[in-house]
Amino acid sequence: QLQASGGGLVQAGDSLRLSCEVSGRFSGTFMGWPRQAPGKEREFVAAIRWSGGFTYYADSVKGRFTISRDSRKKSGFLQMNDLAPEDSAVYYCASTNGITSSVYDPSMYNYWGQGTLVTVSS
Repeated sequence: QLQASGGGLVQAGDSLRLSCEVSGRFSGTFMGWPRQAPGKEREFVAAIRWSGGFTYYADSVKGRFTISRDSRKKSGFLQMNDLAPEDSAVYYCASTNGITSSVYDPSMYNYWGQGTLVTVSS
C-alpha cells in the first residue's frame, strides 16, 4: 500500500516535498509520481527505479523536481522547487513492474496510493 503526503497551498516560486510511505514490502520495479490537474488527464511527472535509483522526469519538471527514495525506510520523495501554477494537481504515488519505457505512461502503473493535492497560486 502506498500513501502520499506533503501537498498544500503555496505561492509560485515556493517549494514542497512530497513523501510516499510504503506499507509492507515494495514490490514494484519503479516508483512514480503521476499527477492529475482538474479537467485534464493524468500525466507522468517523475519516476525512480527502486533498485539502482535511476531517475526519469517529464520535460516540464526537469531541473525543478527531484525524485528520490530511501529503500531501507521504504519511502519515496518528490522535491518540488520553483513551483508554478501549472504544477497544481493531485499528485499520486504509484508503482509499476513494467519495462523502463512504461514509467512515462500513467496507465501502466499497477498500484496507486491516495493522492495529495498541490495548489500553486500565482
